[in-house]
Amino acid sequence: MKAVVMAGGEGTRLRPMTANQPKPLLPVVNRPIMEHVLRLLKRHGFDDTVVTVQFLATLIRNYFGDGEELGMNLRYVAEEVPLGTAGSVKNAEEHLKGEPFIVISGDALTDIDLSDMVRFHRENGAMVTIGLKRVANPLEFGIIIVDDDGRVQRFLEKPTWGQVFSDTVNTGIYIMEPEVLDQVAAGENVDWSSDVFPRLLEAGAPLYGYIADGYWEDVGTHESYLSAQADVLSGKVDVEIDGFEVSPGIWIAEGAEVDVDAVLKGPLYIGDYAKVEAGAELREYTVLGSNVVVRSEAFLHRAVVHDNVYVGTGTNLRGCVIGKNTDIMTGARVEEGTVVGEECVIESEAYLANGIKVYPFKTIEAGAVVNTNVIWESKGQRSLFGPRGVSGLINVEITPELAVRLASAYATTLKKGAVVTTSRDVSRAARALKRAVISALTAGAINVLDLEAAPLPMARFHTSQSGVSGGIALRTTPGDPQSVDIVFLDSSGADLSPAAQRKLERVFSRQEYRRAFPGEIAELSFPSRDVEVYAHEILRRVDVSGVDEAGLKVVVDCAGGTGSLILPSLLGRIGAEVLTVNNRLDEASPTDTLARQMRDLQRLGELVASSRADFGVRFDPVAERLQLVDGNGELVDNERALLVVLDLVAAERRGGRVALPVTTTRVAEQVANFHGVQVQWTPTATDELTKAALADDIVFAADGRGGFILPEFSRTSDGIAAFVRLVGLVARTKLSLSQIDQRIPQAHLLRRSVPTPWAVKGSVMREVVEAAQGREIDTTDGVRVIEPDGSWALVLPDTAEAVTHLWAEGPDGDTAQRLLEEWAAVVERAEG
Repeated sequence: MKAVVMAGGEGTRLRPMTANQPKPLLPVVNRPIMEHVLRLLKRHGFDDTVVTVQFLATLIRNYFGDGEELGMNLRYVAEEVPLGTAGSVKNAEEHLKGEPFIVISGDALTDIDLSDMVRFHRENGAMVTIGLKRVANPLEFGIIIVDDDGRVQRFLEKPTWGQVFSDTVNTGIYIMEPEVLDQVAAGENVDWSSDVFPRLLEAGAPLYGYIADGYWEDVGTHESYLSAQADVLSGKVDVEIDGFEVSPGIWIAEGAEVDVDAVLKGPLYIGDYAKVEAGAELREYTVLGSNVVVRSEAFLHRAVVHDNVYVGTGTNLRGCVIGKNTDIMTGARVEEGTVVGEECVIESEAYLANGIKVYPFKTIEAGAVVNTNVIWESKGQRSLFGPRGVSGLINVEITPELAVRLASAYATTLKKGAVVTTSRDVSRAARALKRAVISALTAGAINVLDLEAAPLPMARFHTSQSGVSGGIALRTTPGDPQSVDIVFLDSSGADLSPAAQRKLERVFSRQEYRRAFPGEIAELSFPSRDVEVYAHEILRRVDVSGVDEAGLKVVVDCAGGTGSLILPSLLGRIGAEVLTVNNRLDEASPTDTLARQMRDLQRLGELVASSRADFGVRFDPVAERLQLVDGNGELVDNERALLVVLDLVAAERRGGRVALPVTTTRVAEQVANFHGVQVQWTPTATDELTKAALADDIVFAADGRGGFILPEFSRTSDGIAAFVRLVGLVARTKLSLSQIDQRIPQAHLLRRSVPTPWAVKGSVMREVVEAAQGREIDTTDGVRVIEPDGSWALVLPDTAEAVTHLWAEGPDGDTAQRLLEEWAAVVERAEG
């Protein structure tokens, strides 16, 4: 059986290590990753191997040649353009001669028993056998479920935590029968996991998964690169180490000179012809490449140093990677997570802070303190974006400097001369940061329409208008007055899609900012009548007929936020009698705390009851969400508010669909179906609900947290438009909110959050799927297990915190409580 080694990847997440060399040539304990792979193939009898190459292919050819030194026969097939994982193998078809073959990545470290995998493939008569491995964090891989016989049942490429249903992932090691290549179009970009395997699975082809017991690490990030070195030195992976174990865990290669007065605390590795002087201290998991010189008093701990590096006297290297041919001069200090590219000079007493990336051929001056990347290219860090855009502590994590870089990156993703809106809430921090944002945008040749302090829905509305390419809104983080959110908007006024976020993050991390020439510096303008235009469009598009005749009386709490800028002028034109409170811009309290919310809602209820108003509404400080109080002064919680508004909209529409997140009570389905309206269940992420609301037949959408989308006006959450719509609906229905609430069945939906370490989230979801065997499951978001009587429980890993959320609903409270406890026990048991 022949082998195909995939060695065409660029390894962009590993830059600057891969800026000038392909990822398969990155050394792991002084041998390229791909050499470890080839030696594994040789060990299991795969002597005849085809190597697919593309990025810096000449370097790979020159290093391995024809494979004679390894006792193998290597042939190379180059891709002119990227062809995908399947397309590149198809490109090598002429060398495979119609026989079964194994495919393996040239940049993953593994000691999986390939011979046993071949046995498994043949015994099962498989067309494709996929090598599988259980991992703690499956987000970067394809996850797969197999039955008891190993046959593949389901798989999904690179899921979100909400889509994780297993911790068993695709290692990219496949054994295939030759007819599989008939499913791959020649010369096209085709992927095994997303293109070929789904077709084969749907056609009923015998696809099997081999769950391997051996070691496997996809060396895709700087962290995994360092951990792979440590795993080799610790003996966790069975690979050959080129050297002599002179004492337990201390490996020294041929020709190395280590002074007897040097301090060595293993496990560690010293490469051939390296030199370690007296007084130097090498601690655990340090790896020195060939010809490295470490001078006296140098200290290295978990440092990976490539070939031909000079490490000067008194230097301090911790948890870092130093590229080949680099000089680290006297007294320099390189901290955790920092990567220095090849052929750099770090002059004496320079300090590189945590997580810095220094790209090749750079000089860091003596005494310099470096706390930002030197040059560009991508980082291997967690996502810049969170659930509310880019968030962090004011002037600690979110500084004017960061705001400038973010805005510059955003400007770079747009065409020169594009128009972008900017807006903010009432806080001074948002005002200061917005000024930095505007400067960066105009310097990047982007014209700015500054809405100044404005409700977020109004900013979204103006951003969605013709001729505007996007927007940036700054707001105090809900519930945290010490933090701020920078919200990036697309041309429809919605938050940037995940794809657009990744594009912006790439530009930001590479620091490839566009700067305008002097004649291209863009303009800053302040649109006139922006409030009047927004209010006019709401009244034009939202039905408020019948309000005059109904004689409604409403109490509105503006929460001291930007809603105060528009609500008074808008309310006067609706036709209802309105009492407003907190109708001012309160810079001292730019966000809601729970205590403030409850205090204001209690006061709102008292005002509604004492003034005999029909109902009351409290907006959040940016007027994006609202909370309701009925005519009795009682709070209508967010879940019941969704049902009430849904009932009113569905009764008037009598058709179409509504979009709701999967965490919503199924009473909503009863309400919608009663009025002839269908429900489309969506994942819980805000962008998924917004995306669903784009469909022409969607008449209403809500998130269950006070956010409502009215497609006739906007495809994004808008508390002001929702309030106007609600006034019209109540006026025409001639029923109070409490009467509407009473005619809706009671929901028995409970929720709990269980702390879950990141390392076990994948295994938790696998346990949930396995525990649900025999019952219907829905994986729209997380795993929802549906009982025969319609009761259900949803298990959903949080995307930003180390917790797992659970929802359970039943026909009564006891059933819901029993379900919640049952699945909480499953999650806790899976955590071990």
